[in-house]
Amino acid sequence: MDALIDLFANTQAALYEDVMQPIAFAVGLGNRLEDVFDGTGWLLVGLLQIVVMLLVIGPLQRWRPVEAVTDKRAVYTDVIYTLIHRLGLFRIVLFLLIEPVLDTLMGALRVQGVGTFHLEDLWPGVTDGPFTSFVIYLVVFDFVNYWLHRAQHQWHWWWALHAVHHSQRQMTQWTDNRNHLLDDLIGAVIWVCIAQLIGIAPTQFVAVVAITQLFENFQHANLRVTFGKWGERLWVSPRFHRLHHAIGLGHESKLKSVMSAAGEATRVGAALGGHNFGVLLPWWDVMFGTANFDMRFEPTGIRDQVEQGVDYGEGFWSQQRLGIKRLMQALGFSSTR
Repeated sequence: MDALIDLFANTQAALYEDVMQPIAFAVGLGNRLEDVFDGTGWLLVGLLQIVVMLLVIGPLQRWRPVEAVTDKRAVYTDVIYTLIHRLGLFRIVLFLLIEPVLDTLMGALRVQGVGTFHLEDLWPGVTDGPFTSFVIYLVVFDFVNYWLHRAQHQWHWWWALHAVHHSQRQMTQWTDNRNHLLDDLIGAVIWVCIAQLIGIAPTQFVAVVAITQLFENFQHANLRVTFGKWGERLWVSPRFHRLHHAIGLGHESKLKSVMSAAGEATRVGAALGGHNFGVLLPWWDVMFGTANFDMRFEPTGIRDQVEQGVDYGEGFWSQQRLGIKRLMQALGFSSTR
């Protein structure tokens, strides 16, 4: 393990010195070299993730696909999303525009006496070991992800953005990053704030994010795989997550009938909600009553997209534009027509 860490560090240093640092000086970012070095690490992680996707997950999809790939244009759009995120373009915006604001915010909190709580120091000698602390942080961030994911499906304004992700009817390993950029930005800001508050080391934070993302690629894959009765309850499988994307099932909850004063039932149908929000661990779905372990592989998409022909966009820019339009409608700033 130490040899792999050293190899990564040496590769990051070489890529930074030979490529990224000269580019930084050329574009006037000589005062942000520390951020550029960190960004080089994220770029290297993204390249490694893409290699794993191409060499491991891709062949698995061809081995046991759930369905034939009939809409290659939709898949190509998802590839664009993946390259934007994994090659660092999204993180450039995060580093240059958002991180200075977050640093100011965290500085203000520390002035008010709100310091960093080092989670790994809970049990000295036990929780502060490299592997143990990494597992703790992985579980903590997965718990955060579960509730973020539920919020994306519960709050109408956030669903207006998150719907970009669920509008993909041809799921593949590239679908994970198919998100509205504002949706991703909100999630990234929350993650960074929590990372600051619980004191996770930068290297561990990179590892948690990298492993979470790679497994999300696997879970979105067009892959007919289950982990069995008990395995499905230990780790999120492609089947478990595909059910979350299922039309009229994964992101809808049935409304309970309510009796009016006249004795008539009201509020029938479906509402925002759904099942299988867990990102890595299905434990949270089991714990909070949102798990669905039906052993089936369903078509994916959004109900009104399929039944009413609602347009969620075909290309990157149309998906982003329509996401903002839905957001404005959800916030009451524009007509629903």
